[in-house]
Amino acid sequence: MKLIELHILQSFPVSCLNRDDVGSPKSAVFGGTQRARISSQCLKRAARLTAADLAPHFQGIRSRLLKDPFQKALIAAGLDETQAAAKAQELIEVFSSQDKKNPDQVTTAVYLSPAEIEQIAQAVAAGTEGKKAAKNVSRLDAADISLFGRMIANDATLNIEGAAMFSHALSTHKASNDIDFYSAVDDRKGDAEDAGAGMIGTLEFTSATYYRYAAVNLDLLFDDKHLGKLDSEQQKSVLDAFIRATLTAVPNARKNSMNAATLPHAVLGIRKDKGQPLQLINAFEDPVRANGKGLADASLEAMKAEHEKLKTTWNIETKKELWIPETSINDFINGLLADE
Repeated sequence: MKLIELHILQSFPVSCLNRDDVGSPKSAVFGGTQRARISSQCLKRAARLTAADLAPHFQGIRSRLLKDPFQKALIAAGLDETQAAAKAQELIEVFSSQDKKNPDQVTTAVYLSPAEIEQIAQAVAAGTEGKKAAKNVSRLDAADISLFGRMIANDATLNIEGAAMFSHALSTHKASNDIDFYSAVDDRKGDAEDAGAGMIGTLEFTSATYYRYAAVNLDLLFDDKHLGKLDSEQQKSVLDAFIRATLTAVPNARKNSMNAATLPHAVLGIRKDKGQPLQLINAFEDPVRANGKGLADASLEAMKAEHEKLKTTWNIETKKELWIPETSINDFINGLLADE
């Protein structure tokens, strides 16, 4: 397996980047210690949205609103409105089931690309059965689907195995949630007897230094079922956007009230010609302690030590290793993608 791996250390200030069902920052226990957590799903969505601004190949759309885009594509392919509506209804049933309460929606969000919808519509308009049409399309405009995968419950043959792997980000140290008490002053009450807060409440937050891991299986990403038909420059453009977005994207929850826009403290990028994905999270199984010097540098020391230990003990072979901030992000990405 040919791999590119990213080992990222990043500190976030007061924030709630990823909330649970009651609005609290997500957490997990690791090494017997409570840690702050950001889910892999949250990180992938942030990276996916950022990558869409960086390269033209990230056009996948995940939505329950399938009928309207199929109907418009079928009309563009030559069907009249009545025919298009009927065929669109058949097509949405290929991917999911119609929502009885919201007939314009399906019950589960489906990940499709504009080119995929257009190709299916053209084939159906020409007389091809919907299921067959859905199986014989390319999605070269949707590197995000190839990277992050797709599951279609109605037909497993339409599933796409994701070539990218993301871990849940965990704090390298013990971390617990805290509570922010807030109040909003009623500006119109002025000197009234009951002047003051027009609303009060509480929000939970956390702050931490996180280790996060992402990797991409190059063999899978560029096989015939994924992006193998792209030329070499297009493939590099996809990887450049993926790496750049993974490193720089920040989940945007509470971005106005608890802005946490930061960049990584350090990144280790690894290129492998063989082997398997391998995290360095066990560097932090014993939680890092600041000892008056902060957590980021202490985390970096622990990560470097774990990396060297694994290479020595398990004979891990790497083709390339590059570090940020020892190199700029452009040189870092170019180095990982260089063919030599």
